[in-house]
Formats: sequence, C-alpha cells, structure tokens
Amino acid sequence: MKPVLTLSDLIAAARTFCLQSHRYPELFGVTDGKAVGTFIEHGFRSRLAMDYSLEAGNSALGLDLPSIETDIKVTSLRQPQSSCPFRSARQKVYGLGYHLLLFVYDKQDDPQERAAMLNFVSCAVIDKNRTADYQTTRGILEILSRDGNRDDILAFLADRNLPGDEIIHNTLADEIMQLPPALGYLTISNALQWRLQYGRIVGLAEAVPGITKII
Repeated sequence: MKPVLTLSDLIAAARTFCLQSHRYPELFGVTDGKAVGTFIEHGFRSRLAMDYSLEAGNSALGLDLPSIETDIKVTSLRQPQSSCPFRSARQKVYGLGYHLLLFVYDKQDDPQERAAMLNFVSCAVIDKNRTADYQTTRGILEILSRDGNRDDILAFLADRNLPGDEIIHNTLADEIMQLPPALGYLTISNALQWRLQYGRIVGLAEAVPGITKII
C-alpha cells in the first residue's frame, strides 16, 4: 500500500518537481496559460500518484488534493494570477478555506528543439489562514489597532465594496469584532469568480508564518 500524502510530503515532492528539467515538445508555441497550467498540474499529480495514495479531486469543493485540503495553482510569471469559485464574501476576510500549492513558471520556446522550456521561479504552500485579501485584512487590522468599533468595520466593508447585502456585512462585522482575521497575502478581486493574484507571494522575501517558500 502506498503511504497517504501529507502536507510535508507535498512540500518535498513539489521541491523535487521544480528542480527537475522541464522540456515539453507538447507545449511548444502554446500561449494559452490555462492549457499550460493544466498540463503541468496533471504532470505533477501523476508524479504524486506514483508514490502516494491520493484521494480523487473533489469537484464539489473544487480541490485537487482534498485529503490535505489543498488546491494546486499553476501560473505564469508574466501574470501570476488565477481564478477560483466564489463561495462567500467571508473568504476575502478569513481566507479561501483551504491551502494553496502555487507554482509560478517562466516559459521559453526553443525553436531549434521545437520544445518549451519551463523554469519554476517560485513555488509556495500558502496556509488557508493566509489566503485572504491583503488590503482588506490589513485595513481591518489597522482599524482594530486604533480601537475601531463595529460601525468602523461596517463602513470599511462598504468602502471596499465587499460582495453581499447588509445582513452579510453585519454578520461579518460581528465575527470580525469577536475574531480578528490573520493578515492575508493574496490580492482577491471581486468578480463572479474570485480573481486571485500572487505577486506578493512571488516577491516575498521575509519569512511569514503560514507561507512555506519552496523555491
């Protein structure tokens, strides 16, 4: 029987994967970032499946590795972003509800070899408690540090155009006053789907609890 995958195993496997050579004739000339990302994600999952017992992806939750509450995101350095399903406005304050394994690649086509060469310039595991929106959580924490009250939080949520009606905002304000959020490190744009941007993760130089920089 293969061992069950753990987060520690995932980090080690991701590091090994990133340091390997990635030359793919199948991706030569491909400019569709989603197609490249899907190809790399499937390749990584196949490597994992060789050594570990993996639970099938959960379409209801939208997670690639549901047994360890982790979703895999692969994105280009030119525009390090992706999308994910919108569940509630609360995600922007308290995080997505699951961990992220983020691969950021730089792709160069070799016309002589007619193959694409991928170099992983950043890879990180982002704890679910750090997957909230940076500016939203920073603003909330600053208000609370200045003895802000519930009305201040409600006004801030309205100013940020947080999705949801008055009932949702009031419920969230009550929760924030009881349980202040951790500082998030994603940029989450409002849309029918959340648009996640990872520039802050890629450029992160200092150590942050909850963010494991693999490369």
